[in-house]
Amino acid sequence: MRRNRERMKKVTIFAIITSLFVSTFSIANEVNVFNARHYKADAELYSKFTNLTGIKVNLINGKSGALEKRIISEGADSSADLYITADAGRCGAMDAKGTLQGGLTSPAIKSAVPKTFRTSKWVGIAKRARIIYYSPERVTGAELSGMTYEGLADPKWKGRLVIRKSSNIYNKSLVASLIKNNGKAATAAWAEGVVANMARTPTGNDRAQIMAVAAGEADIAVANTYYLALMLSGKKGAEQQEAAKKVKAFFPNQNDRGTHMNVSCAALVKGAPNKANAIKLVEFLLTPDSQEHFTNNTFEFPMIDGVSPSLLVVNNLGLDFKQDMKTKLASYGKNQAAAVEVMTAAGWK
Repeated sequence: MRRNRERMKKVTIFAIITSLFVSTFSIANEVNVFNARHYKADAELYSKFTNLTGIKVNLINGKSGALEKRIISEGADSSADLYITADAGRCGAMDAKGTLQGGLTSPAIKSAVPKTFRTSKWVGIAKRARIIYYSPERVTGAELSGMTYEGLADPKWKGRLVIRKSSNIYNKSLVASLIKNNGKAATAAWAEGVVANMARTPTGNDRAQIMAVAAGEADIAVANTYYLALMLSGKKGAEQQEAAKKVKAFFPNQNDRGTHMNVSCAALVKGAPNKANAIKLVEFLLTPDSQEHFTNNTFEFPMIDGVSPSLLVVNNLGLDFKQDMKTKLASYGKNQAAAVEVMTAAGWK
């Protein structure tokens, strides 16, 4: 009897331990995404991931700055697995603050994403280019021939250029890339030239720059590629749709390193409680079906080969352009402070 009781006791303890293991596994069958991309299309993708894998995606939505502060302040107590945002410079800056960890190095990720667009801690999930938009009525082909980002400082554009504020993360990354390629001193002189050429004090988002060209307030603007397609789609109203029809797109630096590229990125947070599930989610976002979902809904360029951009993008922006594959996007975060410094010194509001 005593042996039976001891045997029953062992079985009961084993059952409790097994129950706790199963319960813990069940609770852990999730992934926590601190999400700074605010697209309905993204939420649809996460639902597909859950249906496919059974892994629940817990979305904590917010602005990039607020999410970053929360991750940093919570430290080891953070529940964040992935931080997903719309600029490589932000992911690089988070890495510099020691908030990320390695692990995004699975064969699926490495084979899908070129080295230029990833590190072991963060990976691009969709691409965009920051390009020039111009008025075909007021800008000639000769003026644009061989045009580069460096050429934005040419005095011929005095009073003809609009671009966002220096505090805008897309501009920080663009200027950071120029520092990487041309050096800080040359980029500082360039920033002074850009400020001298501005048609107005920087204001508004990327779409506002395109609208300024359409309205005749400027002749050229700098903005990301997906904004024009978004405007042409009609999702932002008839006024913006009509404005988008009045401008043309131009891809700079085609005769040298290629057009400046940026990404939406997924970063693996240090101490992620569901690291394996986080990696699975990133791999899912890099599948052809997910990439097609991005291109057709957010109008970004696909990260992987074998997927075409939206027809709206192809028909209005073109597809055959040289991308800058030389400048590693990790340099955007590393040169971000220097980029802010040169823009501020130049009086870039």
